[in-house]
Amino acid sequence: HVQLVESGGGLVQAGDSLRLSCAASGRTFSGRTFSLYAMGWFRQAPGKEREFVAGIGNGTDYADSVKGRCTISRDKSESTLSLQMNSLKPDDTAVYYCAARQWYYNSRHEDEYEYWGQGIEVTVSS
Repeated sequence: HVQLVESGGGLVQAGDSLRLSCAASGRTFSGRTFSLYAMGWFRQAPGKEREFVAGIGNGTDYADSVKGRCTISRDKSESTLSLQMNSLKPDDTAVYYCAARQWYYNSRHEDEYEYWGQGIEVTVSS
């Protein structure tokens, strides 16, 4: 059972930067180590569907809406996933979720992720 806990959210102004972190803990799935899980960040804005933001696994992948402004990374020794977000916009306001899947390859599809964090709020004021 893998547990994911997000941190680093909050209220910022447009143009600011924010770094989200996700700490993974718990038993590995089928003996796999954290580094063999593909991880992703998703977000859900008020009144909207949850959407893919960024993923890391066999490479990195970004939604067009954040490409060039966000960087996903992970510290394998610490089992943490991060999302550095720069030049934030009010449209980035959402609850951000960390997710993990029991496969090495990236995915943009939320139904391919087995483990989810509880989510953390990010609010960007104009």
